[in-house]
Amino acid sequence: MQLSDILKPAGVKVIASSTSKKRLFHDLGEIAEANYGLSEQTVIDALIERENLGPTGVGQGVALPHARLQGVEKICGIFLKLEKPMDFDAVDRQPVDLVFALFAPETAGVDHLKALALVSRTLRDPAICAKLRANHDAATLHAILTEAPTTQAA
Repeated sequence: MQLSDILKPAGVKVIASSTSKKRLFHDLGEIAEANYGLSEQTVIDALIERENLGPTGVGQGVALPHARLQGVEKICGIFLKLEKPMDFDAVDRQPVDLVFALFAPETAGVDHLKALALVSRTLRDPAICAKLRANHDAATLHAILTEAPTTQAA
C-alpha cells in the first residue's frame, strides 16, 4: 500500500484557519463528500465519535483523525495543512498544523491499521514534515506525500 493509493490530489488542501476541532471535522466532511462521495454528516459524526474515545493528535504538530464508515468502498484519505496551528489535545500538548484523515470501510480490518501505520510513519519523518510546512501549494504537498519513500511494516 502506498499513500498514492489512498490520497487523491483533490484531497489535499491548505486551510487558512480553523477555529476548533469541530470546525475542522466539518471541513473534512465537506472535502470527503466532494471527493469521495461520502456523506458529510456521517463523516463528521464518525470523527467526533472516534475523537471521544481519545484524541488523535499524535504529537509534533500532527493529527491523524480516522474512522470506519459504512459506504466507503476503499481506504481513502484527506490531508490538510493548517496555516494557523490549532489545539488538538495532542499527546505532547503542542498545536497541530498537519492533519491526515483516513476513512476506511467498516470491514477493512487489518488494512485500516496498515494504512494508519503508513501515514503515521510518513508523518513521523522530520524531513517530510519540514517540506510540508515549507510549502503552501496543494499539488506540491500531494507530491511530497506521495513521493515519500514507504517502508513495509515488519
